[in-house]
Amino acid sequence: MTARTGVAGFLGRVTAMIVKEYIQLTRDRVTFATMIMIPLLQLVLFGYAINTTPRHLPTAVFSHENSDVSRAILAALRNTAFFSFVREAQSVEEAEHLVRAGEVLFFVEIPAGFERSLRRGDRPQILVAADATDPVGTGNALAALSGVVASALVRERFVGAIAEEAQGREATSQDAFEIVQHRRYNPAGTSQLNIVPGLLGTILTMTMLIFTALSVTREIERGTMESLLAMPIHPVEIMLGKIVPYVMVGILQAVLILGAGIILFAVPVEGSVAVLSAATLLFITANLSIGYTFSTLAQNQLQAVQMSFMFFLPSILLSGFMFPFSGMPQWAQWIGEGLPLTHYLRMVRGILLKGSGLSDLVRDGAALFGLMLLAMGIAVARFRQTLD
Repeated sequence: MTARTGVAGFLGRVTAMIVKEYIQLTRDRVTFATMIMIPLLQLVLFGYAINTTPRHLPTAVFSHENSDVSRAILAALRNTAFFSFVREAQSVEEAEHLVRAGEVLFFVEIPAGFERSLRRGDRPQILVAADATDPVGTGNALAALSGVVASALVRERFVGAIAEEAQGREATSQDAFEIVQHRRYNPAGTSQLNIVPGLLGTILTMTMLIFTALSVTREIERGTMESLLAMPIHPVEIMLGKIVPYVMVGILQAVLILGAGIILFAVPVEGSVAVLSAATLLFITANLSIGYTFSTLAQNQLQAVQMSFMFFLPSILLSGFMFPFSGMPQWAQWIGEGLPLTHYLRMVRGILLKGSGLSDLVRDGAALFGLMLLAMGIAVARFRQTLD
Protein backbone atom coordinates (compact mmCIF):
# COMPACT_ATOMS: atom_id res chain seq x y z
CA MET A 1 0.00 0.00 0.00
CA THR A 2 2.81 2.34 0.89
CA ALA A 3 4.67 1.43 -2.28
CA ARG A 4 1.62 2.15 -4.45
CA THR A 5 1.09 5.43 -2.66
CA GLY A 6 4.72 6.34 -3.27
CA VAL A 7 4.51 5.49 -6.96
CA ALA A 8 1.20 7.31 -7.34
CA GLY A 9 2.61 10.35 -5.62
CA PHE A 10 5.69 10.29 -7.84
CA LEU A 11 3.57 10.08 -11.01
CA GLY A 12 1.27 12.79 -9.78
CA ARG A 13 4.12 15.19 -9.08
CA VAL A 14 5.73 14.50 -12.47
CA THR A 15 2.38 14.99 -14.22
CA ALA A 16 1.87 18.28 -12.42
CA MET A 17 5.30 19.48 -13.53
CA ILE A 18 4.58 18.46 -17.13
CA VAL A 19 1.27 20.35 -17.12
CA LYS A 20 2.94 23.38 -15.53
CA GLU A 21 5.66 23.37 -18.20
CA TYR A 22 3.11 23.19 -21.02
CA ILE A 23 1.20 26.12 -19.54
CA GLN A 24 4.38 28.14 -19.17
CA LEU A 25 5.39 27.31 -22.74
CA THR A 26 2.06 28.50 -24.15
CA ARG A 27 2.40 31.75 -22.22
CA ASP A 28 5.89 32.38 -23.63
CA ARG A 29 4.72 33.26 -27.11
CA VAL A 30 8.16 34.11 -28.50
CA THR A 31 9.63 30.73 -27.55
CA PHE A 32 6.57 28.89 -28.85
CA ALA A 33 6.66 30.82 -32.13
CA THR A 34 10.38 30.08 -32.49
CA MET A 35 9.78 26.36 -32.09
CA ILE A 36 7.13 26.43 -34.83
CA MET A 37 8.59 28.97 -37.21
CA ILE A 38 12.24 27.88 -37.44
CA PRO A 39 11.51 24.45 -38.98
CA LEU A 40 8.92 25.96 -41.33
CA LEU A 41 11.29 28.78 -42.26
CA GLN A 42 14.12 26.38 -43.02
CA LEU A 43 11.82 24.17 -45.10
CA VAL A 44 10.50 27.07 -47.17
CA LEU A 45 13.88 28.71 -47.70
CA PHE A 46 15.76 25.57 -48.64
CA GLY A 47 12.87 24.18 -50.66
CA TYR A 48 11.83 27.25 -52.63
CA ALA A 49 14.30 30.10 -52.25
CA ILE A 50 17.65 28.32 -52.59
CA ASN A 51 18.83 27.58 -56.12
CA THR A 52 22.46 26.86 -56.93
CA THR A 53 21.77 27.04 -60.68
CA PRO A 54 20.45 30.57 -61.07
CA ARG A 55 18.74 31.57 -64.30
CA HIS A 56 17.47 34.78 -65.88
CA LEU A 57 20.55 36.63 -64.69
CA PRO A 58 20.55 40.40 -65.34
CA THR A 59 22.61 41.19 -68.43
CA ALA A 60 23.51 44.35 -70.33
CA VAL A 61 24.22 44.45 -74.06
CA PHE A 62 26.40 46.81 -76.05
CA SER A 63 25.98 46.14 -79.76
CA HIS A 64 27.86 48.22 -82.32
CA GLU A 65 25.47 47.14 -85.08
CA ASN A 66 21.83 46.18 -85.43
CA SER A 67 21.85 43.30 -87.88
CA ASP A 68 20.03 40.00 -88.32
CA VAL A 69 23.05 38.13 -86.99
CA SER A 70 23.40 40.28 -83.85
CA ARG A 71 19.69 39.90 -83.11
CA ALA A 72 19.99 36.13 -83.60
CA ILE A 73 22.88 35.98 -81.13
CA LEU A 74 20.98 37.93 -78.49
CA ALA A 75 17.91 35.74 -79.03
CA ALA A 76 20.08 32.64 -78.63
CA LEU A 77 21.51 33.93 -75.36
CA ARG A 78 18.02 34.73 -74.13
CA ASN A 79 16.79 31.28 -75.06
CA THR A 80 19.35 29.63 -72.79
CA ALA A 81 17.28 30.97 -69.83
CA PHE A 82 20.54 32.01 -68.16
CA PHE A 83 20.57 35.58 -69.49
CA SER A 84 17.93 38.26 -69.13
CA PHE A 85 18.70 41.50 -70.98
CA VAL A 86 17.69 44.34 -68.72
CA ARG A 87 19.89 47.19 -69.93
CA GLU A 88 21.22 48.42 -73.27
CA ALA A 89 24.52 50.23 -72.77
CA GLN A 90 25.66 53.01 -75.05
CA SER A 91 29.36 52.51 -74.42
CA VAL A 92 31.83 50.07 -72.93
CA GLU A 93 32.33 52.43 -70.00
CA GLU A 94 28.62 52.39 -69.20
CA ALA A 95 28.54 48.59 -69.41
CA GLU A 96 31.54 48.34 -67.07
CA HIS A 97 29.84 50.69 -64.62
CA LEU A 98 26.69 48.56 -64.61
CA VAL A 99 28.72 45.46 -63.73
CA ARG A 100 30.82 47.28 -61.13
CA ALA A 101 27.70 48.74 -59.46
CA GLY A 102 26.10 45.29 -59.30
CA GLU A 103 23.15 46.23 -61.51
CA VAL A 104 23.98 43.42 -63.97
CA LEU A 105 26.07 40.27 -63.76
CA PHE A 106 27.05 40.12 -67.44
CA PHE A 107 27.50 42.35 -70.40
CA VAL A 108 27.65 41.22 -74.01
CA GLU A 109 29.54 43.25 -76.60
CA ILE A 110 29.00 42.64 -80.32
CA PRO A 111 31.74 44.48 -82.24
CA ALA A 112 31.27 46.75 -85.24
CA GLY A 113 31.39 44.98 -88.59
CA PHE A 114 30.56 41.62 -87.03
CA GLU A 115 28.34 40.44 -89.90
CA ARG A 116 30.81 41.67 -92.52
CA SER A 117 33.60 39.73 -90.82
CA LEU A 118 31.45 36.62 -90.84
CA ARG A 119 30.90 36.95 -94.60
CA ARG A 120 34.63 37.31 -95.12
CA GLY A 121 35.32 34.24 -92.98
CA ASP A 122 37.45 36.18 -90.48
CA ARG A 123 35.98 34.40 -87.41
CA PRO A 124 35.09 37.52 -85.40
CA GLN A 125 34.78 37.53 -81.63
CA ILE A 126 31.88 38.24 -79.29
CA LEU A 127 32.76 39.39 -75.78
CA VAL A 128 30.82 38.12 -72.76
CA ALA A 129 32.11 39.72 -69.56
CA ALA A 130 30.93 38.31 -66.24
CA ASP A 131 31.01 39.51 -62.66
CA ALA A 132 32.92 36.55 -61.23
CA THR A 133 32.96 37.74 -57.63
CA ASP A 134 30.42 34.95 -57.06
CA PRO A 135 31.76 32.02 -59.11
CA VAL A 136 28.73 29.85 -58.31
CA GLY A 137 26.30 32.45 -59.57
CA THR A 138 27.91 32.91 -62.98
CA GLY A 139 29.77 29.64 -63.58
CA ASN A 140 26.90 27.64 -65.05
CA ALA A 141 25.89 30.43 -67.41
CA LEU A 142 29.44 30.78 -68.75
CA ALA A 143 29.82 27.03 -69.10
CA ALA A 144 26.66 26.83 -71.21
CA LEU A 145 27.60 29.70 -73.53
CA SER A 146 29.43 28.09 -76.41
CA GLY A 147 27.40 24.97 -77.02
CA VAL A 148 23.96 26.45 -76.45
CA VAL A 149 24.58 29.60 -78.46
CA ALA A 150 26.17 27.66 -81.31
CA SER A 151 23.28 25.20 -81.64
CA ALA A 152 20.74 28.03 -81.44
CA LEU A 153 22.49 29.93 -84.22
CA VAL A 154 22.57 26.86 -86.41
CA ARG A 155 18.82 26.56 -86.04
CA GLU A 156 18.50 30.21 -87.01
CA ARG A 157 20.55 29.38 -90.14
CA PHE A 158 22.26 32.74 -90.14
CA VAL A 159 25.82 31.69 -89.47
CA GLY A 160 25.72 28.55 -91.59
CA ALA A 161 24.55 30.44 -94.67
CA ILE A 162 27.10 33.20 -94.21
CA ALA A 163 29.95 30.78 -93.62
CA GLU A 164 29.05 28.76 -96.71
CA GLU A 165 28.96 31.95 -98.76
CA ALA A 166 32.38 32.97 -97.48
CA GLN A 167 34.17 29.64 -97.59
CA GLY A 168 32.23 27.64 -100.19
CA ARG A 169 31.77 24.72 -97.82
CA GLU A 170 29.47 23.58 -95.04
CA ALA A 171 30.50 25.08 -91.72
CA THR A 172 29.26 25.13 -88.20
CA SER A 173 28.75 28.20 -86.07
CA GLN A 174 31.80 27.26 -84.00
CA ASP A 175 33.91 27.68 -87.15
CA ALA A 176 32.33 31.02 -87.98
CA PHE A 177 32.88 33.03 -84.81
CA GLU A 178 34.38 32.88 -81.32
CA ILE A 179 32.91 33.70 -77.93
CA VAL A 180 35.47 35.28 -75.61
CA GLN A 181 34.70 35.07 -71.90
CA HIS A 182 36.10 37.58 -69.43
CA ARG A 183 35.70 36.68 -65.77
CA ARG A 184 36.04 40.06 -64.12
CA TYR A 185 37.34 40.67 -60.59
CA ASN A 186 37.98 36.97 -59.83
CA PRO A 187 39.31 35.36 -63.02
CA ALA A 188 40.58 32.23 -61.23
CA GLY A 189 37.21 31.64 -59.57
CA THR A 190 38.80 31.56 -56.10
CA SER A 191 36.05 30.89 -53.58
CA GLN A 192 37.92 32.63 -50.74
CA LEU A 193 37.63 35.97 -52.52
CA ASN A 194 33.87 35.59 -52.36
CA ILE A 195 33.54 33.99 -48.93
CA VAL A 196 35.91 36.12 -46.83
CA PRO A 197 34.17 39.48 -47.54
CA GLY A 198 30.89 37.69 -46.86
CA LEU A 199 32.18 36.40 -43.54
CA LEU A 200 33.02 39.95 -42.54
CA GLY A 201 29.36 40.91 -42.86
CA THR A 202 28.01 37.67 -41.41
CA ILE A 203 30.14 37.74 -38.25
CA LEU A 204 29.35 41.40 -37.65
CA THR A 205 25.64 40.70 -38.07
CA MET A 206 25.67 37.89 -35.52
CA THR A 207 27.73 39.64 -32.86
CA MET A 208 26.21 43.11 -33.20
CA LEU A 209 22.66 41.75 -32.99
CA ILE A 210 23.32 39.75 -29.84
CA PHE A 211 25.30 42.50 -28.09
CA THR A 212 22.49 45.03 -28.22
CA ALA A 213 19.58 42.59 -28.16
CA LEU A 214 20.56 41.80 -24.58
CA SER A 215 21.14 45.40 -23.51
CA VAL A 216 17.68 46.48 -22.29
CA THR A 217 16.52 43.05 -21.12
CA ARG A 218 19.72 42.67 -19.09
CA GLU A 219 19.01 45.97 -17.35
CA ILE A 220 15.48 44.80 -16.48
CA GLU A 221 16.56 41.41 -15.17
CA ARG A 222 19.35 42.91 -13.07
CA GLY A 223 17.01 45.52 -11.60
CA THR A 224 19.03 48.51 -12.84
CA MET A 225 16.41 49.70 -15.36
CA GLU A 226 14.35 51.30 -12.60
CA SER A 227 17.26 53.57 -11.64
CA LEU A 228 17.87 54.37 -15.30
CA LEU A 229 14.22 55.37 -15.87
CA ALA A 230 14.32 57.62 -12.80
CA MET A 231 17.00 59.74 -14.44
CA PRO A 232 16.16 62.79 -16.63
CA ILE A 233 17.21 61.03 -19.84
CA HIS A 234 15.38 60.63 -23.17
CA PRO A 235 14.91 57.23 -24.87
CA VAL A 236 17.00 58.43 -27.82
CA GLU A 237 19.87 59.22 -25.46
CA ILE A 238 19.58 55.78 -23.84
CA MET A 239 19.66 54.13 -27.27
CA LEU A 240 22.71 56.06 -28.43
CA GLY A 241 24.47 55.42 -25.13
CA LYS A 242 23.98 51.68 -25.53
CA ILE A 243 24.87 51.55 -29.24
CA VAL A 244 27.99 53.72 -29.45
CA PRO A 245 30.27 51.57 -27.21
CA TYR A 246 29.57 48.53 -29.38
CA VAL A 247 30.41 50.47 -32.52
CA MET A 248 34.03 50.44 -31.43
CA VAL A 249 33.82 46.70 -30.74
CA GLY A 250 32.42 46.17 -34.23
CA ILE A 251 35.18 48.24 -35.81
CA LEU A 252 37.79 46.18 -33.97
CA GLN A 253 36.17 42.96 -35.19
CA ALA A 254 36.08 44.26 -38.77
CA VAL A 255 39.77 45.18 -38.67
CA LEU A 256 40.70 41.73 -37.33
CA ILE A 257 38.61 39.84 -39.90
CA LEU A 258 39.72 41.95 -42.85
CA GLY A 259 43.35 41.86 -41.77
CA ALA A 260 43.24 38.07 -41.45
CA GLY A 261 41.58 37.82 -44.86
CA ILE A 262 44.30 39.90 -46.49
CA ILE A 263 47.17 38.05 -44.81
CA LEU A 264 45.86 34.49 -44.92
CA PHE A 265 43.79 34.45 -48.12
CA ALA A 266 45.32 37.30 -50.15
CA VAL A 267 42.00 39.14 -50.44
CA PRO A 268 42.69 42.31 -52.47
CA VAL A 269 41.60 45.81 -51.53
CA GLU A 270 40.99 47.41 -54.91
CA GLY A 271 38.86 50.29 -53.67
CA SER A 272 39.15 53.08 -51.15
CA VAL A 273 39.78 52.14 -47.52
CA ALA A 274 37.90 55.27 -46.45
CA VAL A 275 34.80 54.21 -48.40
CA LEU A 276 35.08 50.70 -46.95
CA SER A 277 35.35 52.13 -43.43
CA ALA A 278 32.28 54.33 -43.93
CA ALA A 279 30.23 51.42 -45.33
CA THR A 280 31.29 49.15 -42.46
CA LEU A 281 30.47 51.81 -39.86
CA LEU A 282 27.00 52.27 -41.39
CA PHE A 283 26.44 48.50 -41.43
CA ILE A 284 27.54 48.08 -37.81
CA THR A 285 25.22 50.87 -36.68
CA ALA A 286 22.29 49.39 -38.62
CA ASN A 287 22.72 45.98 -36.98
CA LEU A 288 23.14 47.50 -33.54
CA SER A 289 19.90 49.44 -34.08
CA ILE A 290 18.05 46.26 -35.07
CA GLY A 291 19.44 44.43 -32.06
CA TYR A 292 18.37 47.28 -29.78
CA THR A 293 14.88 47.08 -31.32
CA PHE A 294 14.71 43.41 -30.37
CA SER A 295 15.71 44.29 -26.81
CA THR A 296 12.77 46.70 -26.53
CA LEU A 297 10.36 44.03 -27.79
CA ALA A 298 11.63 41.09 -25.72
CA GLN A 299 10.64 40.49 -22.12
CA ASN A 300 13.81 38.63 -21.16
CA GLN A 301 17.25 37.78 -22.50
CA LEU A 302 16.16 34.40 -23.87
CA GLN A 303 13.51 36.03 -26.04
CA ALA A 304 16.03 38.61 -27.25
CA VAL A 305 18.42 35.85 -28.35
CA GLN A 306 15.58 33.97 -30.06
CA MET A 307 14.56 37.08 -32.00
CA SER A 308 18.16 37.64 -33.05
CA PHE A 309 18.44 34.07 -34.33
CA MET A 310 15.16 34.40 -36.25
CA PHE A 311 16.61 37.45 -37.97
CA PHE A 312 20.08 35.97 -38.50
CA LEU A 313 18.85 32.80 -40.25
CA PRO A 314 17.24 34.52 -43.26
CA SER A 315 20.12 36.98 -43.33
CA ILE A 316 22.70 34.31 -44.12
CA LEU A 317 20.39 32.42 -46.50
CA LEU A 318 18.78 35.28 -48.47
CA SER A 319 21.58 37.85 -48.62
CA GLY A 320 23.72 36.16 -51.25
CA PHE A 321 26.31 34.94 -48.76
CA MET A 322 25.69 31.20 -49.01
CA PHE A 323 23.70 30.99 -52.24
CA PRO A 324 23.53 33.18 -55.38
CA PHE A 325 21.13 36.06 -54.83
CA SER A 326 20.05 36.09 -58.48
CA GLY A 327 19.04 32.44 -58.27
CA MET A 328 16.30 33.11 -55.71
CA PRO A 329 12.67 33.67 -56.70
CA GLN A 330 11.36 37.22 -56.80
CA TRP A 331 9.61 37.06 -53.43
CA ALA A 332 12.79 35.86 -51.74
CA GLN A 333 14.78 38.68 -53.36
CA TRP A 334 12.26 41.19 -52.01
CA ILE A 335 12.82 39.82 -48.52
CA GLY A 336 16.57 39.89 -49.07
CA GLU A 337 16.43 43.57 -50.05
CA GLY A 338 15.07 44.29 -46.58
CA LEU A 339 18.13 42.78 -44.88
CA PRO A 340 21.19 44.94 -44.11
CA LEU A 341 23.57 42.07 -44.89
CA THR A 342 22.39 41.92 -48.52
CA HIS A 343 23.38 45.50 -49.19
CA TYR A 344 26.60 45.32 -47.22
CA LEU A 345 27.78 42.22 -49.09
CA ARG A 346 27.35 44.04 -52.39
CA MET A 347 29.22 47.03 -51.04
CA VAL A 348 32.13 45.20 -49.42
CA ARG A 349 32.64 42.84 -52.37
CA GLY A 350 32.42 45.77 -54.73
CA ILE A 351 35.00 47.79 -52.81
CA LEU A 352 37.44 44.94 -52.17
CA LEU A 353 37.23 43.10 -55.50
CA LYS A 354 35.93 45.61 -58.04
CA GLY A 355 37.33 48.88 -56.78
CA SER A 356 33.83 50.36 -56.60
CA GLY A 357 33.55 54.02 -55.65
CA LEU A 358 30.81 56.09 -54.05
CA SER A 359 28.91 56.46 -57.31
CA ASP A 360 28.67 52.66 -57.59
CA LEU A 361 27.46 52.21 -54.02
CA VAL A 362 24.79 54.89 -53.74
CA ARG A 363 21.80 52.56 -54.06
CA ASP A 364 22.93 50.03 -51.46
CA GLY A 365 24.27 52.72 -49.15
CA ALA A 366 20.93 54.55 -49.21
CA ALA A 367 19.05 51.31 -48.52
CA LEU A 368 21.33 50.50 -45.58
CA PHE A 369 20.90 54.00 -44.16
CA GLY A 370 17.11 53.75 -44.52
CA LEU A 371 17.03 50.40 -42.70
CA MET A 372 19.10 51.89 -39.88
CA LEU A 373 16.71 54.86 -39.46
CA LEU A 374 13.69 52.54 -39.54
CA ALA A 375 15.14 50.33 -36.80
CA MET A 376 16.02 53.34 -34.65
CA GLY A 377 12.53 54.76 -35.05
CA ILE A 378 10.87 51.51 -33.99
CA ALA A 379 13.23 51.15 -31.04
CA VAL A 380 12.49 54.64 -29.72
CA ALA A 381 8.75 54.21 -30.22
CA ARG A 382 8.72 50.84 -28.45
CA PHE A 383 10.98 51.81 -25.55
CA ARG A 384 9.10 51.31 -22.30
CA GLN A 385 9.56 54.17 -19.87
CA THR A 386 7.93 52.20 -17.08
CA LEU A 387 8.52 48.65 -15.81
CA ASP A 388 4.81 47.74 -15.97
